[in-house]
Amino acid sequence: MTTVAFFDTKPYDRTYFERAAGADKLSWQFHEFRLSSETAGIAAGATAVCVFVNDRLDRPCLEALHHAGVRLVALRCAGYNNVDVADARALGLAVVRVPAYSPHAVAEHTVGLLLTLNRKIHRAYNRVRELNFSLSGLVGFDLHGKTVGIVGTGRIGRVAAQIFRGFGCRVLAYDPTPMNDWAATHGISYVDLHALLAESDVVSLHLPLTPQTHHLLNATTLARMKRGAHLINSSRGKLVDTSALIEALKSGHIGGVALDVYEEEAGIFFKDLSGEVLQDDELSRLLTFPNVLITAHQAFLTHEALSEITRVTTENILKLETGTAFLDGTTL
Repeated sequence: MTTVAFFDTKPYDRTYFERAAGADKLSWQFHEFRLSSETAGIAAGATAVCVFVNDRLDRPCLEALHHAGVRLVALRCAGYNNVDVADARALGLAVVRVPAYSPHAVAEHTVGLLLTLNRKIHRAYNRVRELNFSLSGLVGFDLHGKTVGIVGTGRIGRVAAQIFRGFGCRVLAYDPTPMNDWAATHGISYVDLHALLAESDVVSLHLPLTPQTHHLLNATTLARMKRGAHLINSSRGKLVDTSALIEALKSGHIGGVALDVYEEEAGIFFKDLSGEVLQDDELSRLLTFPNVLITAHQAFLTHEALSEITRVTTENILKLETGTAFLDGTTL
C-alpha cells in the first residue's frame, strides 16, 4: 500500500481525501504542520508527499525528501511557485499539480469580494446584527456600465471577465498571450497594461506568480490606476507590493481593495490567531482601513473544487505505483 505524507492538513482535507475513489489503496499520514526542510524527515517511508500553497519545497527540503525515499510531490493546488521544480527533477522527484480544479470557484469569489466591498454588505450585516438599521455610509456604485480590467486571461480570468460582462460592464484584458477569438466572442478588448490601469474602475488580478509578475502592482503601476479605482486580488499575494498599496490607500488614490491572498500570508492564513497579537504590521495596517476587505485564501473552497482537487491528486498518486502516465496537464 502506498504511503502518502499529507502536510498542512485541514479538517476539510481529511473529509474529502479519506472518501476519495481509490483512497482504500493509500495509507494517508495527515500532518497539520507545513512541509519544509525542518519537517521533511517525517516523510521517511512515504512514497509521496501531498502539499499545499504555503509548504516550502526548496532545495534543502527536496534533498531531504529524496533521501527519505519520496518519489512524488503532489500539489493539491494549481500554483507551484513554492516548489523548486528544476531541483526536484534533478533529484528524480516527479512533481504534479491540479491545473484546473474549478475556475468558477475563484472567479465567483472574486466577484463576491467586489460586490461585498462596493455595497458594504459586510458592514451592513454587522450593523443589522446589532439592530442598527441605519444606511448612513453604505453608498456603493452600480457595476453596470463600469470598466473592469482583467489582468491575466487564463481559465479563471476568462470566467471572471464573462461574469463581469454579464453585469453589463465594459471589460478590458491584459495578457502576454492574448486569446483574441475568445475576446471577440465575448465583447472583450485586449489592451496594454498601462491602458488597462488608466481606464479601469476595477482591476482584478488573475496571474501566476513568476519573477516577471512579482510586485506587478508597485508604487509606479498603482499610481497609473484611475483615482478611486478598486483593486481585487484572488490570485497570488506577491503580485502586489503591500507597502506601496498601503501608501496608495492612505493617499486616497485607491478607492477600495479586496484581497483573498496576501504577500506574507504564510504562517498567518489557515490558522486561528484570534487569541493572539498579530505580528505582521502591514497586514494589521491593512485591516484598519474601512475600504479594505480581506478573506484568508478561501476562493478555492467550494465542494466542486475540493472534489476535483481530491480526484486529480489521488489518481496521480495511484498512477505512480502502477507506472501509468499521470493525468494530462498535471506534470511539471
